[in-house]
Amino acid sequence: MTRAPENLLAVRRLLLDHLNLDPDTVRSQDLEPGEVGIVGDAAHRGGYHCGSDRVVTNDYSVVESTRDSSGLTLDAAGLDVGPFEVRSGGGTHNLRTFSVWCVAQCVAAAADTRDIREIIYSPDGAVVRRWDRLGRRSTGDESHLWHTHFSFFRDSIKANRDQTPLFRRYLTTIGLLEDEMSAKAETQIDSIFAGMFYGGNSMGRSVDPDGSGSAVASNSLVAKLDYLMLRLDALGAQLTALSNRDFTDEQAIVAGVLAVLTPEKIAAAVPPTVAKQVADEMARRMVA
Repeated sequence: MTRAPENLLAVRRLLLDHLNLDPDTVRSQDLEPGEVGIVGDAAHRGGYHCGSDRVVTNDYSVVESTRDSSGLTLDAAGLDVGPFEVRSGGGTHNLRTFSVWCVAQCVAAAADTRDIREIIYSPDGAVVRRWDRLGRRSTGDESHLWHTHFSFFRDSIKANRDQTPLFRRYLTTIGLLEDEMSAKAETQIDSIFAGMFYGGNSMGRSVDPDGSGSAVASNSLVAKLDYLMLRLDALGAQLTALSNRDFTDEQAIVAGVLAVLTPEKIAAAVPPTVAKQVADEMARRMVA
Protein backbone atom coordinates (compact mmCIF):
# COMPACT_ATOMS: atom_id res chain seq x y z
CA MET A 1 0.00 0.00 0.00
CA THR A 2 1.34 3.41 -0.95
CA ARG A 3 2.46 5.27 2.16
CA ALA A 4 3.38 8.82 3.14
CA PRO A 5 7.14 9.01 3.92
CA GLU A 6 8.33 10.63 7.11
CA ASN A 7 10.37 13.36 5.36
CA LEU A 8 7.31 14.62 3.47
CA LEU A 9 5.14 14.32 6.58
CA ALA A 10 7.70 16.60 8.26
CA VAL A 11 7.20 19.19 5.50
CA ARG A 12 3.44 18.87 5.91
CA ARG A 13 3.66 19.43 9.67
CA LEU A 14 5.96 22.42 9.21
CA LEU A 15 3.61 24.14 6.77
CA LEU A 16 0.51 23.46 8.87
CA ASP A 17 2.23 24.60 12.06
CA HIS A 18 2.87 28.03 10.57
CA LEU A 19 0.20 28.55 7.89
CA ASN A 20 -2.81 27.10 9.71
CA LEU A 21 -2.99 30.08 12.04
CA ASP A 22 -6.27 29.00 13.67
CA PRO A 23 -6.10 25.21 13.88
CA ASP A 24 -9.40 25.00 15.76
CA THR A 25 -11.36 26.72 13.00
CA VAL A 26 -11.63 26.04 9.28
CA ARG A 27 -10.93 29.35 7.53
CA SER A 28 -10.34 30.18 3.90
CA GLN A 29 -7.25 32.18 4.87
CA ASP A 30 -5.59 29.24 6.57
CA LEU A 31 -3.85 26.23 5.10
CA GLU A 32 -6.02 23.40 6.40
CA PRO A 33 -4.90 19.76 6.94
CA GLY A 34 -7.11 18.58 4.08
CA GLU A 35 -5.27 20.97 1.74
CA VAL A 36 -1.82 19.41 2.19
CA GLY A 37 -1.72 15.96 0.59
CA ILE A 38 0.95 13.33 -0.05
CA VAL A 39 -0.72 10.04 -1.01
CA GLY A 40 -3.23 9.98 -3.86
CA ASP A 41 -6.73 8.66 -3.24
CA ALA A 42 -7.58 5.00 -3.83
CA ALA A 43 -8.38 5.59 -7.50
CA HIS A 44 -5.10 7.41 -8.18
CA ARG A 45 -2.73 5.54 -10.49
CA GLY A 46 0.66 6.70 -11.72
CA GLY A 47 2.72 9.76 -10.82
CA TYR A 48 4.58 10.92 -7.75
CA HIS A 49 1.61 10.57 -5.41
CA CYS A 50 1.86 6.80 -5.88
CA GLY A 51 4.26 4.20 -4.57
CA SER A 52 5.42 1.05 -6.32
CA ASP A 53 2.02 -0.66 -5.92
CA ARG A 54 0.26 2.03 -7.98
CA VAL A 55 2.71 3.03 -10.71
CA VAL A 56 1.73 2.27 -14.31
CA THR A 57 3.61 1.12 -17.38
CA ASN A 58 6.12 3.74 -18.52
CA ASP A 59 5.14 5.90 -15.54
CA TYR A 60 6.94 9.22 -15.99
CA SER A 61 7.59 9.37 -12.25
CA VAL A 62 9.76 6.26 -12.63
CA VAL A 63 11.23 5.94 -16.11
CA GLU A 64 12.47 9.45 -16.90
CA SER A 65 15.22 9.56 -14.30
CA THR A 66 17.48 6.97 -12.72
CA ARG A 67 17.00 8.90 -9.51
CA ASP A 68 13.38 7.82 -9.64
CA SER A 69 13.79 4.27 -10.92
CA SER A 70 16.50 3.49 -8.37
CA GLY A 71 14.48 5.04 -5.54
CA LEU A 72 11.09 3.44 -6.21
CA THR A 73 9.49 2.09 -3.01
CA LEU A 74 5.99 2.03 -1.58
CA ASP A 75 6.52 5.67 -0.57
CA ALA A 76 4.76 8.47 -2.42
CA ALA A 77 7.06 11.28 -3.57
CA GLY A 78 4.60 14.10 -4.21
CA LEU A 79 3.25 16.95 -2.07
CA ASP A 80 0.22 19.13 -2.80
CA VAL A 81 -0.21 22.49 -1.07
CA GLY A 82 -3.54 24.30 -1.13
CA PRO A 83 -4.55 27.96 -0.82
CA PHE A 84 -3.73 30.20 2.12
CA GLU A 85 -3.25 33.90 2.86
CA VAL A 86 -1.24 35.35 5.72
CA ARG A 87 0.04 38.79 6.59
CA SER A 88 3.58 38.86 7.91
CA GLY A 89 6.64 41.06 7.72
CA GLY A 90 4.61 43.95 6.32
CA GLY A 91 3.26 41.97 3.33
CA THR A 92 0.57 39.54 2.27
CA HIS A 93 1.64 36.05 1.31
CA ASN A 94 -0.43 33.37 -0.37
CA LEU A 95 -0.21 30.22 -2.46
CA ARG A 96 0.71 32.23 -5.59
CA THR A 97 3.60 34.12 -4.03
CA PHE A 98 4.74 30.96 -2.25
CA SER A 99 4.79 28.99 -5.51
CA VAL A 100 6.61 31.69 -7.46
CA TRP A 101 9.20 31.98 -4.68
CA CYS A 102 9.82 28.22 -4.65
CA VAL A 103 10.17 28.09 -8.44
CA ALA A 104 12.64 30.98 -8.33
CA GLN A 105 14.75 29.04 -5.82
CA CYS A 106 14.74 26.01 -8.13
CA VAL A 107 15.73 28.13 -11.13
CA ALA A 108 18.57 29.61 -9.07
CA ALA A 109 19.69 26.05 -8.21
CA ALA A 110 19.54 26.69 -4.47
CA ALA A 111 21.10 23.79 -2.56
CA ASP A 112 17.88 22.96 -0.73
CA THR A 113 16.00 22.41 -4.02
CA ARG A 114 18.25 19.70 -5.46
CA ASP A 115 15.74 16.92 -4.72
CA ILE A 116 12.76 18.64 -6.35
CA ARG A 117 11.92 17.17 -9.77
CA GLU A 118 9.10 19.54 -10.67
CA ILE A 119 6.65 22.16 -9.44
CA ILE A 120 3.24 22.51 -11.09
CA TYR A 121 1.61 25.80 -10.10
CA SER A 122 -0.25 28.92 -11.12
CA PRO A 123 1.40 32.33 -10.66
CA ASP A 124 -1.91 34.17 -11.02
CA GLY A 125 -4.81 31.73 -10.70
CA ALA A 126 -5.46 31.96 -14.45
CA VAL A 127 -2.71 29.91 -16.11
CA VAL A 128 -0.96 26.71 -15.06
CA ARG A 129 2.80 26.48 -15.38
CA ARG A 130 5.31 23.79 -14.69
CA TRP A 131 8.95 24.01 -13.75
CA ASP A 132 10.58 20.69 -14.66
CA ARG A 133 14.19 20.03 -13.73
CA LEU A 134 14.42 17.54 -16.60
CA GLY A 135 12.87 19.99 -19.09
CA ARG A 136 10.21 17.51 -20.26
CA ARG A 137 6.99 19.50 -19.59
CA SER A 138 5.85 23.07 -19.10
CA THR A 139 2.19 22.91 -18.01
CA GLY A 140 -0.34 20.82 -16.08
CA ASP A 141 -4.07 20.30 -15.61
CA GLU A 142 -6.42 22.98 -14.31
CA SER A 143 -6.57 21.58 -10.78
CA HIS A 144 -3.24 23.31 -10.28
CA LEU A 145 -4.97 26.68 -10.51
CA TRP A 146 -5.88 26.23 -6.85
CA HIS A 147 -3.14 23.96 -5.57
CA THR A 148 0.59 23.61 -6.15
CA HIS A 149 2.23 20.24 -6.70
CA PHE A 150 5.81 19.35 -5.74
CA SER A 151 7.49 16.19 -7.05
CA PHE A 152 10.59 14.90 -5.29
CA PHE A 153 13.09 12.53 -6.84
CA ARG A 154 12.31 9.13 -5.37
CA ASP A 155 15.87 8.39 -4.31
CA SER A 156 15.74 11.33 -1.89
CA ILE A 157 12.54 9.93 -0.38
CA LYS A 158 14.05 6.46 -0.13
CA ALA A 159 17.08 7.96 1.66
CA ASN A 160 14.73 9.86 4.00
CA ARG A 161 16.63 13.06 3.23
CA ASP A 162 15.33 16.11 5.08
CA GLN A 163 13.10 18.15 2.74
CA THR A 164 12.12 20.87 5.20
CA PRO A 165 15.00 23.36 4.61
CA LEU A 166 13.45 25.03 1.53
CA PHE A 167 10.08 25.45 3.22
CA ARG A 168 11.65 26.53 6.48
CA ARG A 169 13.62 29.14 4.55
CA TYR A 170 10.40 30.41 2.95
CA LEU A 171 8.71 30.76 6.33
CA THR A 172 11.78 32.57 7.63
CA THR A 173 11.86 34.87 4.60
CA ILE A 174 8.26 36.01 5.11
CA GLY A 175 8.78 36.44 8.86
CA LEU A 176 6.73 33.55 10.23
CA LEU A 177 9.75 31.64 11.50
CA GLU A 178 12.76 32.97 13.35
CA ASP A 179 16.07 32.60 11.59
CA GLU A 180 17.84 29.57 13.09
CA MET A 181 21.26 31.21 13.04
CA SER A 182 19.92 34.30 14.80
CA ALA A 183 18.17 32.15 17.37
CA LYS A 184 21.36 30.19 17.97
CA ALA A 185 23.37 33.40 18.32
CA GLU A 186 20.88 34.80 20.83
CA THR A 187 21.10 31.61 22.87
CA GLN A 188 24.88 31.82 22.89
CA ILE A 189 24.77 35.49 23.92
CA ASP A 190 22.36 34.65 26.74
CA SER A 191 24.70 31.89 27.92
CA ILE A 192 27.70 34.23 27.90
CA PHE A 193 25.73 36.93 29.73
CA ALA A 194 24.59 34.46 32.38
CA GLY A 195 28.14 33.18 32.81
CA MET A 196 29.61 36.66 32.99
CA PHE A 197 27.22 38.07 35.57
CA TYR A 198 25.71 35.06 37.33
CA GLY A 199 28.17 32.27 36.72
CA GLY A 200 28.40 28.69 37.86
CA ASN A 201 30.47 26.78 40.36
CA SER A 202 33.66 26.12 38.40
CA MET A 203 35.80 27.50 41.25
CA GLY A 204 34.05 25.24 43.72
CA ARG A 205 33.24 28.22 45.95
CA SER A 206 31.95 31.76 45.80
CA VAL A 207 34.45 34.61 45.77
CA ASP A 208 34.40 38.21 46.85
CA PRO A 209 36.07 39.96 43.91
CA ASP A 210 37.46 43.02 45.72
CA GLY A 211 38.47 41.10 48.83
CA SER A 212 36.99 43.77 51.06
CA GLY A 213 33.99 41.85 52.23
CA SER A 214 31.62 44.60 51.10
CA ALA A 215 30.79 43.04 47.75
CA VAL A 216 28.33 40.17 47.42
CA ALA A 217 30.13 36.87 46.95
CA SER A 218 29.64 35.65 43.38
CA ASN A 219 30.61 32.84 41.06
CA SER A 220 30.27 34.92 37.91
CA LEU A 221 33.10 34.98 35.40
CA VAL A 222 33.65 38.66 36.16
CA ALA A 223 34.07 37.90 39.86
CA LYS A 224 36.41 35.05 39.12
CA LEU A 225 38.56 37.24 36.88
CA ASP A 226 38.59 39.99 39.51
CA TYR A 227 39.60 37.44 42.14
CA LEU A 228 42.38 36.12 39.90
CA MET A 229 43.69 39.64 39.26
CA LEU A 230 43.60 40.36 43.00
CA ARG A 231 45.77 37.32 43.68
CA LEU A 232 48.14 38.17 40.82
CA ASP A 233 48.55 41.73 42.12
CA ALA A 234 49.40 40.37 45.59
CA LEU A 235 51.90 37.93 44.13
CA GLY A 236 53.49 40.72 42.07
CA ALA A 237 53.91 42.86 45.19
CA GLN A 238 55.58 39.99 47.03
CA LEU A 239 58.02 39.39 44.16
CA THR A 240 58.90 43.10 44.05
CA ALA A 241 59.64 43.11 47.78
CA LEU A 242 61.87 40.07 47.48
CA SER A 243 63.77 41.53 44.54
CA ASN A 244 64.70 44.64 46.62
CA ARG A 245 66.28 42.63 49.46
CA ASP A 246 70.07 42.04 49.73
CA PHE A 247 70.54 38.39 50.54
CA THR A 248 74.45 38.57 50.70
CA ASP A 249 75.97 38.56 54.28
CA GLU A 250 79.70 39.31 53.70
CA GLN A 251 80.67 39.14 57.37
CA ALA A 252 79.18 35.70 57.76
CA ILE A 253 80.98 34.53 54.65
CA VAL A 254 84.40 35.82 55.96
CA ALA A 255 83.82 34.29 59.37
CA GLY A 256 82.94 30.99 57.80
CA VAL A 257 86.08 30.96 55.66
CA LEU A 258 88.38 31.90 58.53
CA ALA A 259 86.85 29.24 60.73
CA VAL A 260 88.23 26.51 58.51
CA LEU A 261 91.58 28.09 57.53
CA THR A 262 94.29 27.07 60.05
CA PRO A 263 97.85 28.48 59.74
CA GLU A 264 99.02 25.09 58.46
CA LYS A 265 96.38 25.08 55.73
CA ILE A 266 97.18 28.64 54.76
CA ALA A 267 100.94 27.81 54.56
CA ALA A 268 100.27 24.68 52.53
CA ALA A 269 98.14 26.66 50.11
CA VAL A 270 100.72 29.40 49.48
CA PRO A 271 103.26 28.67 46.65
CA PRO A 272 106.99 28.68 47.74
CA THR A 273 107.86 31.87 45.88
CA VAL A 274 104.93 33.70 47.38
CA ALA A 275 105.79 32.25 50.84
CA LYS A 276 109.34 33.68 50.60
CA GLN A 277 107.98 37.06 49.56
CA VAL A 278 105.55 37.05 52.45
CA ALA A 279 108.34 36.02 54.92
CA ASP A 280 110.67 38.74 53.61
CA GLU A 281 107.89 41.35 53.88
CA MET A 282 107.07 40.30 57.42
CA ALA A 283 110.77 40.41 58.44
CA ARG A 284 111.15 43.88 56.95
CA ARG A 285 108.12 45.12 58.90
CA MET A 286 109.39 43.62 62.12
CA VAL A 287 112.78 45.30 61.73
CA ALA A 288 111.08 48.58 60.94
